[in-house]
Amino acid sequence: MVMPPREGRGEARAEAWSVAALARALADALWARFGVVSVQGEISGFTRASSGHCYFALRDESAQLRCVMFRQRAALVDFDLRDGVQVELRAQIGLYEPRGDLQLQVESVRRFGQGALMEQFLRLKARLRAEGLFEAQRKRELPEVVRTVGIVTSPQAAALHDVLVTLRRRSPQVRVIVYPASVQGAAAPTELVRALRAAQQRAEADVLLLVRGGGSLEDLWAFNDETLARALAQTSIPVISGVGHETDFTIADFAADMRAPTPTAAAEMCAAPREELLQGLRRAARALAHAMQVRLGREQQRMDRLQLRLPPPARVLRDAGLQLRDLQARRRQALAATLQRGAQRLQLGQARLRALPRQDLQRRAAVLDGLERRLRLGLARVPASQQQRLQGLQARLRALDPSATLRRGYCLAWRDDGSLLQDASTLRAGQSIVLATAAHAASLGLGEVRPVAHPLLAGGATEPPDCS
Repeated sequence: MVMPPREGRGEARAEAWSVAALARALADALWARFGVVSVQGEISGFTRASSGHCYFALRDESAQLRCVMFRQRAALVDFDLRDGVQVELRAQIGLYEPRGDLQLQVESVRRFGQGALMEQFLRLKARLRAEGLFEAQRKRELPEVVRTVGIVTSPQAAALHDVLVTLRRRSPQVRVIVYPASVQGAAAPTELVRALRAAQQRAEADVLLLVRGGGSLEDLWAFNDETLARALAQTSIPVISGVGHETDFTIADFAADMRAPTPTAAAEMCAAPREELLQGLRRAARALAHAMQVRLGREQQRMDRLQLRLPPPARVLRDAGLQLRDLQARRRQALAATLQRGAQRLQLGQARLRALPRQDLQRRAAVLDGLERRLRLGLARVPASQQQRLQGLQARLRALDPSATLRRGYCLAWRDDGSLLQDASTLRAGQSIVLATAAHAASLGLGEVRPVAHPLLAGGATEPPDCS
């Protein structure tokens, strides 16, 4: 405390205070006695200087106190200070020495009654958190592709205009449905719950936006309703809460699946920009084209390997001809050996007959004549049977010749997966097939083949398809 000066050294005289010293002493005494106090009242005579400092009076029915709030403190107030507003402020009691006026140096200010509301807010938040209503495991993920966005708000709200402008600018492909409800007042919680349930029942939207502009705690109190919080937790449609400004928090923000700092941010979070989706489609198209080229190249190599493993028909026919000539040569050798053995047996029998008596000789001669006739008859039948067998083998060889089948009007057909088509009943209308043309058959050694039309090809086409 500042003490007044003394006039003399040894004389006891009355102490005299200077005005400044007494003013400072009074200010110190007020600070020591009261410190920082909370005061409730109504703002009156509010003015804001060009420097940013605010000056006003705080009054009630019977008294008033002058107040000053410096620029740094005033910048932290989140609502409009004006005459008639009921507030609760924290301030130091001081003395403005140049004029000797008692004044309150305001440190913070909030609307009157906000303290009780905040306590109620915190109690409800703690109770719902203990029930697990705010757990991250319960919340739903936003869909990757959003086609329809539902907006739960008032049709007259400025937040609706901000959301619509943002969606029209960033995501014009998104369809918008508005579920109207009041966002302030006693009836607002009931209407908001009714709008959420209507959106749930109609199941039109992929994601819901619960939005409202900024305001005081009282203005946003509808979004601190317990029934609304439980409705947000029960809906099966993901909900983004965009209520108030970035510094505003409501129970709905914690119960929703995602919180956005502003309604505009909620619109940006709900759907991807159109240009980003188009870029993704272009990347997917390029990747698909590359994958198709790789697949076609791999299948072409596979077809080439299979073609190398498959012998050409010309070589098959040549091998069959060689086998036929080998069989003919073996047949002639076998016939010659049979005739030689028969001649040897005949000579042996004649020698044995000469050695026998005449009667026995005659009898054996008769037997020999019979055997000779049987041998000649058998030898006469052998070439005919062998000739018939040869003709049968030639007929079977001609039946197995694919060029003969193609010359009769047939053609070879492959599916688009490279497998040979063997049953026309397995075809489907519109299915792609590949037919062997005359040029293709010639390259395989089958000779000249003329393509023919078939009613089952290409969904019943009557003209031969282009097989080139």
